[in-house]
Amino acid sequence: MSVKIRLKRFGSKKRPYYRIVVIDSRNPRDGMTLDEVGIYRPVEHENQVQLESDKVKDWLSKGALVTATVKNILNSQNIKLK
Repeated sequence: MSVKIRLKRFGSKKRPYYRIVVIDSRNPRDGMTLDEVGIYRPVEHENQVQLESDKVKDWLSKGALVTATVKNILNSQNIKLK
């Protein structure tokens, strides 16, 4: 089973927000998740990203892969990836 940390879309038209989730790579984008580790609101000017860094680091240590967008978000929050 390949596990990825990626975005799950919510919100209305032109007002999206995303949950940063841990999900099996075979599931669809908005499918069943294993864990939710944060929120990303690209439209907001303040508090765009809220992360539970301990959960993120735990999943990364277990071998979860990260998508490109989530990698940029994590790097902006000073969670460095190998």
